[in-house]
Formats: sequence, C-alpha cells, structure tokens
Amino acid sequence: MPIERTAAEKEKIKEILAQAQANNIQIIKLWFVDILGNLKSLSLSHREFEYALNEGMGFDGSSVEGFARIYESDLVALPDLDTFQIFPPDLTGAPIARFFCDIKTTAGKQFEGDPRYILKKNLADMKKAGFDQFMVGPELEYFYFRDDKHTDPLDAGGYFDTIPLDTSYAVRRETMLMLEKLNIRVEYSHHEVAPSQHEIDLRYDEALKMADQVITYKTVVKQIAIKNGMYATFMPKPIAGVNGSGMHVHQSLFSKGKNAFFDPKDELFLSATAKHYIAGILKHVREICAVTDQWVNSYKRLVPGYEAPAYIAWGRKNRSTLVRIPQAKAGKPNATRLECRFPDPACNPYLAFSVMLAAGLDGIKNKLPVMPITEDNIFHMTPEERKARGIETLPAYLYEAVNLTRNSKLVRKALGEHTFEKFIANKDIEWEQYRTHISNYEIERYLSVL
Repeated sequence: MPIERTAAEKEKIKEILAQAQANNIQIIKLWFVDILGNLKSLSLSHREFEYALNEGMGFDGSSVEGFARIYESDLVALPDLDTFQIFPPDLTGAPIARFFCDIKTTAGKQFEGDPRYILKKNLADMKKAGFDQFMVGPELEYFYFRDDKHTDPLDAGGYFDTIPLDTSYAVRRETMLMLEKLNIRVEYSHHEVAPSQHEIDLRYDEALKMADQVITYKTVVKQIAIKNGMYATFMPKPIAGVNGSGMHVHQSLFSKGKNAFFDPKDELFLSATAKHYIAGILKHVREICAVTDQWVNSYKRLVPGYEAPAYIAWGRKNRSTLVRIPQAKAGKPNATRLECRFPDPACNPYLAFSVMLAAGLDGIKNKLPVMPITEDNIFHMTPEERKARGIETLPAYLYEAVNLTRNSKLVRKALGEHTFEKFIANKDIEWEQYRTHISNYEIERYLSVL
C-alpha cells in the first residue's frame, strides 16, 4: 500500500514547494540516522522535490547500520514536513534545504528500527502515563584539533577562559551564530576545562525536536570547524590525562502546561514525581549505560578524577554525583529539573533520550523510593564509605555495560526487539575488535622487555 499524505499535509507540501522556489532551492537533503546516531543523507535535485515530499524516497536499508537485512532491504525515507529548514548560504555555499525523515517500509508501514520512531514510541508511553511533554536541554562538549589524525591542543585555555588563551573563540562564536540562524536557540557557549575543549549549550525543548537539533548541532560544529581549517570531534576521551567530553542532559516532565517536577513546599522544590523519576534513573542506569555511552572510548571518560560521574548517586551542587539538581531561580517553577551527567555526546540522542525517559517513567510507575541525597565529594570517599552508603559504580568498560543491557527488559522494551538485537550485536563486534587489537601501549610496554 503506497504512502498517502493527508489533505493538511498536501497543503503544507504546496507551501514548502512555493518557499523552495522563492528561495531558488536547488538541492534538498533528506536526513536520518542509523542506530548508532551516525547521520545519513539523500540529496535530491529540484525536479524530485514534489515526488519526494508526497511519497518519500526509496533506499537500500541493508547498507545502513542496524537497519534491514539483505532480503528485506528496501525502505523509504519520508520527509517530516515540520522539519523543513533552509540552510544559510554561508554554511552550505549553495541554496540547500533539509528535512529529517521518518523511515517507512515500501508498504507504507512504520519501520521498527527507525531511531526517531523509537523516541516517538517512548513519548507515546509518556503520554499514557499522564504527561504531555518531555523537555530536555543538553550540554554538548567537544574538542577542536588541527585534523582527524592528531590530538595536539589548539589552545591552552581552561574553564571559561577567553582571548588570548582561547584561540578558537572566533570559530565557536561563528558556530553559535550559525545555530541561531537555523532557529536553534543557544543559551551560551564557553571554553571547557581541558585545553582545546569547548561547549555550546542549547535552550531546552521538547525531546524529539531536541534530538533533531542535537544532530544538526553536531553537523554545524563540524562544518564550521572544517571551514576554518580545524577538526571538531565529539569523541568522549580523545586525550589521556585531561577531562573528557560529556553531554549532560537536563530534563523534566510537563503535564497540562505545568512542570510535574516542581513542588514549592519541598526543600529542593522537587515533587514526589521528580524523586521517583530520579530513583528510576539510578536503579536502571547501569543497564542503560551502553546506550547513553555506547563506545569503547566512552568508558575511558567515566573514571574518577576528571569531573565525570562514575558513582551512582544524586545531589544538589555535588558534581561528583551521577544526577544533579541544578538550583532554579526563585519564581521559576518551569526551571526545576534534574541533570543526568553520565551520557556523552557521541551517543544516538534519539535512543539516549528514550532509555532515560523509560527509566524515569518506571520509577514513577512503581513509586520507587529515591536513595538519600549525597552532598559529600564521592571522589574522596573510601570504597568502604561508598559501600556503607549504598553507592554503586557505573560499568567500567563497554563489555560490562553491554552485558548489563543484554539482560535488561526495560531497554529491550524501550528500543524494540529489532533495534535491541541489532544494537547488542553491533556492540559485541566492537568489543571483540577492541579486545583483539594490539595497542601502542602494549608495544611500548612489553616488546622490549618480554
């Protein structure tokens, strides 16, 4: 059965086509991501615009990581009309527009392995639980290097440093301005703790829109860097001995226009709903970690001593905890939120948002009690002190994380059977390749003495 647009969608298509013609758009890019969050794109000439908007464009799904098998490979990228965006010429060098796509089968049915669909499915579960919106605000850190082969810092800057130490300031500022041109609201940007490390924070928004924005953000960061003769990377830990890059995700649930996490009578202004949500995150974090921190390299960031959370606890101003409660301004109930500090920016945002939401909703559904708040620096505690307080640790490496995910009913449900199995298989292969790889460390350490 072919894809059939509604009457309202057909009217919107007419408006988009008129806008494309008025702006002399010659190419439209259809964007989607694979299960690992890697951006994929189809480029269409102007002659194909109307057909693609009405019926989508077919492609070979067997060539996309985690999508279809060879014998069921034909899929359709159907543009989400609400994501139409004309790129500024100073970004692309030509009149180009873009859509994010929903992935369909040739029969017009939803493809189960589409990460956008997976997030939509989890948002539907949220609505069944009585909430209207899942609001998220990510803080994505990244590094600038001179190319993708070397990790020599381009500056000697530190936290909040600026000229003259931060030689990448102008590039970061150009990136920030470009994001604003693309209607992606930026709160602020700054130099991060490590040399050559930067951060641009996005204004919180609804989860699906924000996941799209994260993909666009990462693309713009990389494009502007290339334009200026640099390379930008979201690799979690590119340099040993300094802080790695995280993606702290601020999040809250809304119901009927009100923040369900806010309680004016609570000392922390947190509702019982918020505390149950935190309890769900803390209970399930070890099993969702392979999704929020999905690479071998991710676990070289999640170690004590570099401001990355390795311990399962929550606190207010405590940055050694895995979940933090930022202090909201007085009279700003909508600003009450929690901050999950464990994800990194190399994750698939659609899947990462999905599993965090699923964990939090499980805590709400089962009214899980939250563990006592921790305000002491966990990095300074002895193992005995952490054990006495019931503070566990995150997985130490990818293999441990994947094995925890492999047995997780929550993650299997959140991702769906198709993506769950494909994701686990992919991570098993990655670990096996890493496990059998002979590193420079081993050559330098052992070759001359053994």
